[in-house]
Amino acid sequence: MTSSEKKIMQASAALALFFGVTQNAFAMHIMEGYLPLSHCIAWDAVCIPVAVWGVLSIRKTVDQHRRTLLLLAMSGAFIFVISSLKIPSVTGSCSHMTGTGLAAILFGVPVTSVLGIIVLVFQAILLAHGGLTTLGANTFSMAVLGPLVTWLLYVLGGKLRVNRKVSIFLAASLGDLFTYCVTSVQLALAYPSASGGVGASAVKFLSVFAPTQVPLAVLEGILTVLVIIGLESYAQPELRELAAAREGAKHE
Repeated sequence: MTSSEKKIMQASAALALFFGVTQNAFAMHIMEGYLPLSHCIAWDAVCIPVAVWGVLSIRKTVDQHRRTLLLLAMSGAFIFVISSLKIPSVTGSCSHMTGTGLAAILFGVPVTSVLGIIVLVFQAILLAHGGLTTLGANTFSMAVLGPLVTWLLYVLGGKLRVNRKVSIFLAASLGDLFTYCVTSVQLALAYPSASGGVGASAVKFLSVFAPTQVPLAVLEGILTVLVIIGLESYAQPELRELAAAREGAKHE
């Protein structure tokens, strides 16, 4: 292991210790059994094509560019650690950072979806955070649509020549917020309001999430920028190889 790789691993361990040691395990994404079976199946079906695409992309990238494996592992660890910082917000769910913005910026949405699934499975089994029946719903919000918004905003920022750090901050923050917009809609579809239907229920869920989620989204944006700065300082070879992998994918 090179000197830069050791520093990255040490930073990851410190981040895990900082966020992980004081957290309780009772809070959840959308918890086990909270959604109707038909909803669970539908969300699973929507996520499967993206996950398959992600697995194929990971396999190809790692086979051809081995150095990217370190960045891939760190991105997954970042998602696991940062999404374990949770604040109970509403019955059946909670507010927390997602951590998927970093992976979306580095690797794109399909790869992020696979990392998100792995993290969600481990959290459901080991931390009682989320659930296996609601895996598809949680994946769709946290590891598909949220990262998609992050990636689109980051690409748009580059095309508009926005300052790169500002672009990263906005992309990660707004991707986090959009995740909770999707979660609110998912909960509203499962539990529509008797008086106003799905729309009224979604507004209610959003209003409960907002006080805790907005500052968490800002914090996630800041952390993502700091991690990118750290990678640019200590993982230049890995970032160059990742850039080469992306360039190769464009010409295929």
